[in-house]
Amino acid sequence: MYATLLRGINVGGSRKVPMADLRALLTSLGHDAVRTHLQSGQAVFASDHGDEESLAAELAKAVEGRFGFPVDVIVRDHAYLKGIVEACPFPAAELEARQLHVTYFSAPVDADRFAQIDAPAFRPEEFRLGDRALYLYAPDGLGRSKLAEALAKPRVNKGLIATSRNWNTVTKLVELTGA
Repeated sequence: MYATLLRGINVGGSRKVPMADLRALLTSLGHDAVRTHLQSGQAVFASDHGDEESLAAELAKAVEGRFGFPVDVIVRDHAYLKGIVEACPFPAAELEARQLHVTYFSAPVDADRFAQIDAPAFRPEEFRLGDRALYLYAPDGLGRSKLAEALAKPRVNKGLIATSRNWNTVTKLVELTGA
């Protein structure tokens, strides 16, 4: 089972991708057991063709063809998503879901990419890198996070697709892809 993460859809009334249409699109591409989660671009599906990168490229092309605008897409399998949860460097069980986020990247990232960020200046907010992911602890939530703002700068994410999800969504995708 795979999860697909579409970046920047259904936000502020623009770039609308109805979830029923997304399910139909995934089904038309030959995928099975298609389900969506929330309205912000998560879907899970089974597929017997392709890998994460080719499935993401296929879906990005199909979304643009169907809806008329480009969308960045990341696809990850169940084992990867489960590994992200298991490797969380923060005490997830002790935190509210709004305090913990994961940014998924389209490719591996290293610490050099974040060297210009003065992490101690943002305390108590913190981030840690994982496997094609960044964990963000923001005690006051993402909307008030100055560190999240710094991490989202184009120079930090240059050449990557990056999309963030709160901890509830992170764990729900593990559950949905494990079914």
